[in-house]
This record gives sequence, C-alpha cells and structure tokens, in this order.
Amino acid sequence: MRTTLTLDDDVAARLERLRKQAKTSFKEIVNQALRQGLREMAAPPKLPKPYKTPSVDLGRCLPGSIDDVAEVLAVAEGEDFR
Repeated sequence: MRTTLTLDDDVAARLERLRKQAKTSFKEIVNQALRQGLREMAAPPKLPKPYKTPSVDLGRCLPGSIDDVAEVLAVAEGEDFR
C-alpha cells in the first residue's frame, strides 16, 4: 500500500538512526516500528506490581492488654491519670 506520511522531526530522526544501525531501508524500519507499536497498543495494559508494606518487629506490647484502656493509661501515665 502506498501512502503519504508526515513524521515529526524527532520521530524521523529516531527512525533514521535505527535505519543506519540496522542497515536496512527506511520503508522496512518504518514497517517494523509500526508492527511493534501496534502489537503493544493492542496488548492488554500491564498492571503494576502491588506495593506491599514491609513488616517491622516493634517488640512486645508494654501493657499486658490494650483492650482495657484504663489499664493502658495506668501503665503509660502512672496510677494518677484520673
């Protein structure tokens, strides 16, 4: 298929560099770039790996049980917290 294609300057420069490296025709390098780009565009998006918060050992809990707020305050602030 024959068509006219207007390329941005930066795209044309990259294609020209790739053409020189591959020692191939401009037509071939444009077709390769289009094939690869179209494959990537058609592929489902890659989901980022979920972040996992690293765990840290903070040592034992100073009050015996934190279920009893009065006991925790007594340990943290002394018996005169009331």
